[in-house]
Amino acid sequence: MAITDKVYLKNHRQIVSQLETSIPKGAFKGATMEVLYSGDGLAKLDDATRDRLLEFATDFLDCEDPDDLYTGYPERQFVRYLLELRAQGLGPDAIVDVMTDDYMLYAYPGDVLSFLDRAVRRLEAVESLAAVEGDAEMERRAAETRRALSNG
Repeated sequence: MAITDKVYLKNHRQIVSQLETSIPKGAFKGATMEVLYSGDGLAKLDDATRDRLLEFATDFLDCEDPDDLYTGYPERQFVRYLLELRAQGLGPDAIVDVMTDDYMLYAYPGDVLSFLDRAVRRLEAVESLAAVEGDAEMERRAAETRRALSNG
């Protein structure tokens, strides 16, 4: 299961109540993204909630081609965001705190830790494959990225 399947809207009940419609709790579920992307329902939200959800929509749902919204673009952007937070030295608990402050999203720190561990393992595999293939540049880039995530 992808990390984006384990990222939820904080204060989901409050948001649903203000929107006067039901949306899934998962931030990257199709119906949730549709409501956030369309912006129609956002006018019903209080200012603080609307501002954070608009930031979420701007940072993760604003793609050049609207069809990209359903091809994994938001999820890829969010994964990049998580990896950047880790590279800045934040641990799983701090990453969850930042995503909550930035976008009113939350995840369990254990899920974030598992995601980061899998990312490091994948980078190790890329590094090994690049070495076998003789691609020194890819091997170097994978090793640097792995170290940044490991040492964070």
